[in-house]
Amino acid sequence: MARRNLFQPPPPPDTDNSAVQAGEQKVRFPNTGAMSGVKSTLKDVASNAVREISVNVIEENGPKDRLSFSDADVVKLAESIKAHGQQVPIMVRPIADKPGHYKIVYGRRRLRALRSLGIPAKALVRSLSDEEAILAQGQENTQRLDPSFIEKALFAAELSSSGYEQAIILDALAVDKPMLSRMTKVARSIPKSVIEQIGSAHGIGRRRWEELADQSRNDSIDLEQITAALELDAAKSPDDRFSMICDAVNQVLKPKATSKPVPSPTLSIKLSDGTVLAEVKETARALTVKLSKAEAPEFAQWMRNNAEAELTRLYKAWQSKQKPD
Repeated sequence: MARRNLFQPPPPPDTDNSAVQAGEQKVRFPNTGAMSGVKSTLKDVASNAVREISVNVIEENGPKDRLSFSDADVVKLAESIKAHGQQVPIMVRPIADKPGHYKIVYGRRRLRALRSLGIPAKALVRSLSDEEAILAQGQENTQRLDPSFIEKALFAAELSSSGYEQAIILDALAVDKPMLSRMTKVARSIPKSVIEQIGSAHGIGRRRWEELADQSRNDSIDLEQITAALELDAAKSPDDRFSMICDAVNQVLKPKATSKPVPSPTLSIKLSDGTVLAEVKETARALTVKLSKAEAPEFAQWMRNNAEAELTRLYKAWQSKQKPD
């Protein structure tokens, strides 16, 4: 028989969280020191029932594994809870130096919706260390909410800055060391303010985020300045906002077309009566003299027959003038 995840009982048909899969899911905790502490308390956890706790004594501080959700999301969830009740409990842990107060482990959006309704929260209360709480938070959200690559990257960077050991971060996100390195690189290269304006962008995978991170390290790229100049509100989705920023970055990095030399104007040689005798055209590689057969056919023919002698004579005349006196 499959064992239940004792951190969270299987939820009824979803109302306040459409991502919950029907039926029970077997949960495997990584075999780490932090999780061994969790396993040692599971016997006690099994007998604990869901409690109702005032939302006023629950604090929301701590690492976030999701980009901010909109007010519309909270309103929609609140309407569902009002109609059907809170079907999925949140998880909290007691605050040691504030008796009767708790810290949220997971379920921030549900907590916001319950606050807006002014009703108590159904919560699982667990005495967890910081490391155990992070593991429970990462596990719950990875299984139920399917966070995007950039949300995981920000979560990893925040955990790292908060001093959590690499082993804890790897287990919380269920990733290996190379992937964690890539996530951290992206989160540290792209300004957080830009990421927040883009949003979760579930359709944008690791490679495209890495490309943008690589481009952002170019000296000519200021992502915050580029983003501020765009009308991101006109975009329909976070994926579209990401594409708008990438297009703008590519425009900045696009090689400038080499300016073509301006050709010299054609010199027209005319006789006193207006007859066009010849045209002289200059390019970067040649000087062309074009005689008109239409207006001076006899001269053109004479020049054709005497070109060698006349050009040699002209060259010698020019050469003689180049000699110093």
